[in-house]
Amino acid sequence: MPLRVLPGSLEKVKTHCNLCAMQCGFKLWVEPQNNLVIGLEGDEAFPTTHGLMCIKGSHSYKQVHHKDRILKPLVREKISDNFREASWEEALHFCAERIKTVQAMYGIPSMGVYGGGALTNETVYLLGKWTRLVLKTPNIDYNGRFCMSSAAAAQNKAFGVDRGLPFPVSDIQEAQFILLIGSNIAECLPPLMDIFSEAKAKGAIIFLVDPRKTESFRVADRHLAIRPGSDIAFAMSLLHVIVKKNWVDQEFIRNHTKNFDAVKEAVKDCTPDWAAKLTGLTTDDIERTARLLAKVGRTMVLSSRGPEQQSRGVDTVLSFINLVLATGKIGRPGCGFGTLTGQGNGQGGREHGQKADQLPGYRKIDNPVHRKEIANVWGVDEKEIPGPGLSAYELLCAVVKKEIRGLFVMGSNPVVSAPNAHPITEAFKELDFLAVADFFPSETAQLAHIIFPVTVWAEELGTMTNLEGRVLLREKAVEPSGDVKPDWEILCSLANELGHPQGFQFKGIEDVFEELRRATKGGVADYFGITYEKLRREKGVAWPCPSEEHPGTPRLFENKKFWHADGKAVFHPVHYRPITEEPDAAFPYLLTTGRLLHHYLSGNQTHRIPDLEAHAREPKAEIHPSLANTMALKNNEKICLSNRRGRIIVSVEISENIRPDTIFVPFHWGGDQCVNILTNPALDPVSRMPEFKACAVRIEPVV
Repeated sequence: MPLRVLPGSLEKVKTHCNLCAMQCGFKLWVEPQNNLVIGLEGDEAFPTTHGLMCIKGSHSYKQVHHKDRILKPLVREKISDNFREASWEEALHFCAERIKTVQAMYGIPSMGVYGGGALTNETVYLLGKWTRLVLKTPNIDYNGRFCMSSAAAAQNKAFGVDRGLPFPVSDIQEAQFILLIGSNIAECLPPLMDIFSEAKAKGAIIFLVDPRKTESFRVADRHLAIRPGSDIAFAMSLLHVIVKKNWVDQEFIRNHTKNFDAVKEAVKDCTPDWAAKLTGLTTDDIERTARLLAKVGRTMVLSSRGPEQQSRGVDTVLSFINLVLATGKIGRPGCGFGTLTGQGNGQGGREHGQKADQLPGYRKIDNPVHRKEIANVWGVDEKEIPGPGLSAYELLCAVVKKEIRGLFVMGSNPVVSAPNAHPITEAFKELDFLAVADFFPSETAQLAHIIFPVTVWAEELGTMTNLEGRVLLREKAVEPSGDVKPDWEILCSLANELGHPQGFQFKGIEDVFEELRRATKGGVADYFGITYEKLRREKGVAWPCPSEEHPGTPRLFENKKFWHADGKAVFHPVHYRPITEEPDAAFPYLLTTGRLLHHYLSGNQTHRIPDLEAHAREPKAEIHPSLANTMALKNNEKICLSNRRGRIIVSVEISENIRPDTIFVPFHWGGDQCVNILTNPALDPVSRMPEFKACAVRIEPVV
């Protein structure tokens, strides 16, 4: 890529952030003579964020040369030993031999692979191929299962396609009414606040539905303090009102959807009075929201982890999609349903084969036609591709049960991010073999037998797919530090060491992308028409893009055609059921979790940046003043939160922004401050999403 040389021999390299799914465009300041990244600035030409970035992104360049970087392979025979540095030749041989031993002793499926939502599309693609053709195990999944799986399953059911936002983010500013469900964009996707502010400036009404009055309320007109886990009752009551008032779009329903009568029947008894008792909202809240959804010209429903991280998250998302379909508010700017992807490559990460049930291009692994298409690209017999494997939490449970005896983890930190984390952490200590590929020593890496040091985002070339479905090229800015290698090269070297070099003899990352293009051709997520040259020229291309002449598809449903065979969207009747673990006498309060502005996911990256860590050095339990008074609690006092799964120690933060029956704790910390020790692993029957957003706890003194 041509670089503009600045005074002082600095170069500016256009690239993208390594953190959330906004994938903000910026320019890294590089001293090429010293191979150093020394700063960054926003890229005003990037059409999604126009030069904006959050505080995490503005400090992200400090990761590149951080003192905590792992710069050489580290190995040890058992986890009670100290790590020692090793050559790549020794490390690769060590890993391959341990994998062979595990599979020889316990069987092929006893090896599992756990990926991440921040890996490039190329790595995601290659990791899935490597797992299935080299290890030959079906057991691969990734941390995005804990993020987008419920929304993905619901959108596939309703629309026949899953793309977090089936429209560009610029469409949001054209909305006249926005219902924002369980999403704290101000702290999770901060540059998106500018888009909401633009909508407000144009007169939009915004309702924020959340157990907490978060920072996102700055752009909202009304806060609906919903009880955690009751979102589905709220959505069903909204549709009840819309049907009862005959505010449905009969023409749209007749011409572009099917199965509406079943949904109409399912909500006939879901009155505002019924929902008010379950949600803690008022009947006026419900009726006013229903009126705005139906009667305002351009309305948009945007969901996030709040309604999705539940044991019936798929049904909850479907219940909100039903509202959009019933009112016909879809397929034009300012209208539609979307879900706000969280992780950096949360979209691409679920498209190209690292999910247990998927093959590249969003193909289904149990579909015979899809299997043959990928087998042809890979040059293997279709029978060589294993069937569906275990989903993320079930894969980790198999470690606990000692059914998985070896695990290869790439770009993830499951001992912090998984629900019911304590038994998982203990089980990781007893694995016969654990390999981790990462650039910082995460809590998971510290339990490994081998750590492969990998390049950070500024040291490697590759593609990511942002929350709009826009495929982006993340440029390489500097040469790799120390003795590190990119993910794809490690996988190819291991394939050779394990005696399966065929299909893994790539000369560079662009060759991997060229094969990915062919593998996605004709799939739902079709990247075939996307090339590196085109990405540089167009500043990203939205899939599907079936040919090099095709401009991409920023807005999926513009012609009111959906991805099912008949072109129609499908209504799905859903039924209310309570959260799996309701409060009781022993555990009387609801716990919910989420993110903070200054940290990201498990905190493995952001805790190492002093400017970020200074703002949030520990997790705090946000508690309403009335509950604090009842328990005689004071600000910053240490308390123990406990339930049937464990206990954590946190400080108190008294706030009127939380419901009196609810406690909020952020999930960016490990150890005895890891809130996921408490979270409920009950799984959605379709998406296999755990119920992170609601469980029962009690407050105890620290003794």
